[in-house]
Amino acid sequence: MKLINEEQYKTEVLNSKGLVMLDFFASWCGPCRMIAPVLEEIEEEHNIPLFKMDVDEEQNVPREYGVMSIPTVCIFKDGKFLEKFLGYRSKEEVFEILSKYM
Repeated sequence: MKLINEEQYKTEVLNSKGLVMLDFFASWCGPCRMIAPVLEEIEEEHNIPLFKMDVDEEQNVPREYGVMSIPTVCIFKDGKFLEKFLGYRSKEEVFEILSKYM
């Protein structure tokens, strides 16, 4: 898991190879804290990089993806946006979403 800003998003996410997850979160958000270990387990078990962006610190990138509530997790493959999902999801649900693109 890597906390990134807008500049790092451009280099880390948009220039990535393979699948990556970008988690838009805030430190005060309960559901964000609940999904964090789920995403970290998937990152570790399936080698799918996880990037996190604090919506209180960065506004441009979340706006670009229409983030209106958090957590919002965006899925990218080879730097291209594929899909996003909102709110807490179980490990099985997140992996089911990702498996469509593996």
